[in-house]
Amino acid sequence: MSRPILEVIALTAQDAQAAESGGADRLELVTDMAADGLTPSVADFAAIRAAVRVPLRVMLRIRDGFAPGDLDELLARVAALRAEGAEEFVFGFLSADGAVDLAATTAVAAAVEGCRWTFHRALDHSVDRAAVRAAVGELPGLDTFLTSGAAAGVETGLGVLLGELAKSGAPGYRQGILVGGGLRAGHVPQLRAAGFDAFHVGGAVRGNGWTSPVEAARVAEWRALVDA
Repeated sequence: MSRPILEVIALTAQDAQAAESGGADRLELVTDMAADGLTPSVADFAAIRAAVRVPLRVMLRIRDGFAPGDLDELLARVAALRAEGAEEFVFGFLSADGAVDLAATTAVAAAVEGCRWTFHRALDHSVDRAAVRAAVGELPGLDTFLTSGAAAGVETGLGVLLGELAKSGAPGYRQGILVGGGLRAGHVPQLRAAGFDAFHVGGAVRGNGWTSPVEAARVAEWRALVDA
């Protein structure tokens, strides 16, 4: 059995190197965590790509919230990132009423054809999780849902996570579940015992919130925790 996935949010090459050193399997690349994570610049992606060997999933979101914003601008950024070597992505969009924006999500999925991608925590803010999963579940390249089970985080969403794990293999539930969003160390033993095998952390591996860098020692602690 392969070891559990530990994905760490990185904003800089320094973050990326610390995360890799501490044992992260994959990085989610973002900028501007005040807006809950937006698309990094091509230059920042290139610097991080040059600094580490682990896979990188690049956030595709150009404004705060879960609407796509200017789709042409977003698609242009996708093209520039792919030209620079980006191969994995994170995205997913909702309409104003909380339903999946399937047109925008499908357009971006087409733009990253041949790449693997994660549908991010827009799922947790939707009005109907099952409908979102059904709508996007067969889009090419989608291999992961990043979710805490609820907008409020893992503590609230644990029951939902367990229910969705039980549906693994059904339409809309064939993708892996990457648990993240309010994830604390104390949640991990129960999640591992239940069968979850992928975890996503950001602030938990920093000493003083998003203004401080990722610390390799904190990543190593999480590595040991998810492997236990």
